[in-house]
Amino acid sequence: MYTAETTDTAAFTADTAVASSLGQPLLSPADLGGFRMPNRVVMAPVTRARAAGDGLVPTAMHAAYYGQRASAGLIIAEGTWVGEQAIGFVNVPGIYTEEQVAAWRRVTGVVHALGGRIVLQLWHTGAASHPDHLGGRRPAGPSAINPRTRSFTSGGFKETVTPRAMTTADIAATVADFGAASENARRAGFDGVEIGALGSFLIAQFLNPRLNHRTDAYGGDRAARRRLLLEIVDAAAVPWGGRGVGVRLGPYWTDGAMFRADEETLADYDALVSALNDHPVAYLHLRGRDLAAPEEAPDAGEIVRYRRRFDGPLIANNGYDRGSANALIASGNADAVSFATHFIANPDLVTRFAMGRELAAGDRATYYTGGADGYVDYPVSDWRDGPGSWPCQRPGMAAPAPVR
Repeated sequence: MYTAETTDTAAFTADTAVASSLGQPLLSPADLGGFRMPNRVVMAPVTRARAAGDGLVPTAMHAAYYGQRASAGLIIAEGTWVGEQAIGFVNVPGIYTEEQVAAWRRVTGVVHALGGRIVLQLWHTGAASHPDHLGGRRPAGPSAINPRTRSFTSGGFKETVTPRAMTTADIAATVADFGAASENARRAGFDGVEIGALGSFLIAQFLNPRLNHRTDAYGGDRAARRRLLLEIVDAAAVPWGGRGVGVRLGPYWTDGAMFRADEETLADYDALVSALNDHPVAYLHLRGRDLAAPEEAPDAGEIVRYRRRFDGPLIANNGYDRGSANALIASGNADAVSFATHFIANPDLVTRFAMGRELAAGDRATYYTGGADGYVDYPVSDWRDGPGSWPCQRPGMAAPAPVR
């Protein structure tokens, strides 16, 4: 993981004093698992479907997009395929070919030149993929059980199918793919990697007792169900000299009948988070429940539950605004907070938080459409805009209501 070779202690202390004077713990520096961050505003990984062609290669737009957001304390780049068998969403980049590595190197070069820090989330969809992504082949998962979700294909969203159960050879190959992808990320100039173990995707499928009916070393009880993730963590840490990698979990993820948070699954995650302490994990990135309404505040208790079990730094995510994020950090229940949709429409999110400015709302119609519109054309706020005022906006967009 990224560690500054030299540290200007006086400047670091001065930054802390400035953040304190602004009354925002979010703006204070932090050491997050080896990352020396100037602030605690983390950019969460967001799928934007802008990769080019069949090679799924990042483009110059990716460099511009992440460069615009380099003021974040840490950027966690979008979930990225560890191999061809991992694919389950259109136009998402990979990190398994030399062409992809070279293209990502341009992205990390821009972010570093602008003073930023960037890690890459490694992604595998498993049974949540679709034959359309795999040349007509059925996707593979822990067991031959349909996860009953949808996959975004070139023909739009399609219902998933019953997958084939992975063999032990398939599992070994997948662990190796994560290890190779982590090494490729290092060669591409990333400062580290994060393991995407949430959502309806492969690792979360193995953790899920409704989908994992295996009777071998990778199923049967909660310790066996978490084995895949722990092996992936260990393999992904090797290219970084044994230093830790980030892990993102979503114990409260809800998707249809198969993915729902109940006492059994939450207890499984309790044990998993405790087990992570024995592996090279730099930080835990925890996604809380979806909010029932925009005006609702996140429940800090969801984060506290796992804060008590994990010994390292913790990033909280989902539904936070400036006020709730500052309160969570001030309470000591998280070390940083990540933002997804806020960073889509606000490339200068850190500045807007610091100056108390209104946040812009993203254009959902452009989230996955490709092209520059709704991707690299969101403006930064003007220095003359006072707190609460609406700065310049994308052509044709009305000034939005405040968003979380």
